[in-house]
Amino acid sequence: MLRMGEFFVDPQKWSLVRMGWTMRLATATLILSLTMMVTTDEEENDRCVYEALTDTDAVICKGLEVFYPELGNIGCMFVPDCNNYRLKITHWPAPTVKFPRALEDATYILVMVDPDAPSRSNPQAQFWRHWLVTDIKGIDLKKGKILGRELSAYQPPKPPSQTGFHRYQFFVYLQGGKSISLLPEENRTRASWKMDRFLNRYDLNEPEASTQFMTENYQDSPNFQAPGGRSSEPKERPKQN
Repeated sequence: MLRMGEFFVDPQKWSLVRMGWTMRLATATLILSLTMMVTTDEEENDRCVYEALTDTDAVICKGLEVFYPELGNIGCMFVPDCNNYRLKITHWPAPTVKFPRALEDATYILVMVDPDAPSRSNPQAQFWRHWLVTDIKGIDLKKGKILGRELSAYQPPKPPSQTGFHRYQFFVYLQGGKSISLLPEENRTRASWKMDRFLNRYDLNEPEASTQFMTENYQDSPNFQAPGGRSSEPKERPKQN
């Protein structure tokens, strides 16, 4: 027996008491750690703001939905500056494009372009052709299945650094019974595509549906963590023309 003041303590019982307090302390530490992790995740999600395009840029948002992994429908939105989305979108595969009002027995053409190459203030390479698919059945387009003939394979949005925000535009045209192809000179490069000439060549008038989203180079984002752990300098969003 251990003598503590005027009390005698059984060593075995004292060991159990100490063990009990140790377990309680370990449990409390674990709960505190989990609470801090949840709080950190919530704070990160709070910073993930989905910002809509301005009214001027939203004019072309008509009936088309564009879904990327994690982001959901990004039509008529800025890609959020959080969770590395502006980096991830440069590697993700082709998005799911849905036109809910497509006619099931019709055939459609899907076009994706960047009109802001190399920048919105100096679009010398307008339009950059990111994706061109023909012979898409309406019944598939309603479900977001782009199963037609790919004339230009999907190329993810990769705006160059220090060129501001780029618009990535999607258009769906009614193809009818036309056979669509690119000219040899159009196939040589994606840059400076004369989209208006292409549309006129096949009498493709107003699109049946359209939308766009905007993003900038991930390294230009205020929340980008540069090598060494330093955030890039915050930049104001450039004025849109």
